Amino acid sequence: MSEQPESYAAQWVARAENDPKNAERALELGDDCPFDTVAFHAQQCVEKYLKAWLVEHGVEFARTHDLVVLVGMAKDAGLVGVEESEVLALNRFAVEARYPGEWDPIRGDEAIDAVEAARRLRGSIRESMELAD
Repeated sequence: MSEQPESYAAQWVARAENDPKNAERALELGDDCPFDTVAFHAQQCVEKYLKAWLVEHGVEFARTHDLVVLVGMAKDAGLVGVEESEVLALNRFAVEARYPGEWDPIRGDEAIDAVEAARRLRGSIRESMELAD
């Protein structure tokens, strides 16, 4: 995937770090908060961290936003401390948060839960990558 996996993994990490910043800033808007955007950034943070981990460990992956698939691949390659069940709730936000469709609007409590889950997962993956917090 890359001639310099550490460098490419670092690029994924840098992009992943922007997502919680955007989510937390949006939450400051109170009643005007776009909860779908918050949930999307939470999902994206975890997706990008999983992809950083996979790159760092030389695991190639197809284009996907499916966190369950990415966690499964990472676990098969040795990732510990992250379970598929932890990302399942975030999975829907890759699409439902960005596009109109036949689903319920994302509520504030769901967005906040998504950010909290992303924080936990971010910490676990960073620890596995031996990155300082």
